[in-house]
Amino acid sequence: MKLLVCISKTPDTTSKINFTDNNTVFDKTNVQYIVNPYDEWYALVRAIELKEQFGGEVTTITVGAAEDDAVIRKALAIGADKAVRIDAEAKDALHVSTQIAAYAKENGFDIVLLGKETIDYNGAIVGSMVAEMMEAAYVTFVTKLEMEGNTATITRDIGGGSEVLEAQTPLVLSAAKGLAEQRIPNMRGIMAARTKPLEVIAAEQAEERTSIVNYELPPAKSAVKMIDAENVQELVDLLHNEAKMI
Repeated sequence: MKLLVCISKTPDTTSKINFTDNNTVFDKTNVQYIVNPYDEWYALVRAIELKEQFGGEVTTITVGAAEDDAVIRKALAIGADKAVRIDAEAKDALHVSTQIAAYAKENGFDIVLLGKETIDYNGAIVGSMVAEMMEAAYVTFVTKLEMEGNTATITRDIGGGSEVLEAQTPLVLSAAKGLAEQRIPNMRGIMAARTKPLEVIAAEQAEERTSIVNYELPPAKSAVKMIDAENVQELVDLLHNEAKMI
């Protein structure tokens, strides 16, 4: 079974976020990057589990520059067999999707897995674009995946519950919480990752249809209000008049 896992880097949630050039450029200074959690914890780990169960090979793919190699090596340390980096800046979803789909089509993967979204932009659109370009089935928010031959039995989240589907490979899946359990790289995996192949290939020509107009930080959190335990009515009034549903 040939499995391709899309790996993207995202800022660590503890990083301080700033913008430059009149709030049009993300400031990367002192930002710590990690593997996007949905890609790592669920898509990658489930792909590795399938390889362990049925045999085959797990390849990761990343669109990015050489500075992304450290993040890619972590995916190799967790258990991927090899990695591919498309040597280009990840400019927008269409550009990234074009690179991934071209490589996936050329190399005949059975399943392409990626996280349901990245934790920085939360766009959740790359998977659908890749599937369309590959002319493959696409299933979102997958929480369970079982294989029998070329048939995948898939459980996915939907509003108010879940549904079970069957699909034939090749297919593209976006992974949600529950699909697998996070794996921590051990020392053997970390050492092995240093020698696993990381192939760098040139990017495909791709149209860019979006550009950043500006970034805006969310409003600062308001101060905490302490209410005396005896003053229940004040708490009720605040909940009715000031509290907001998020």
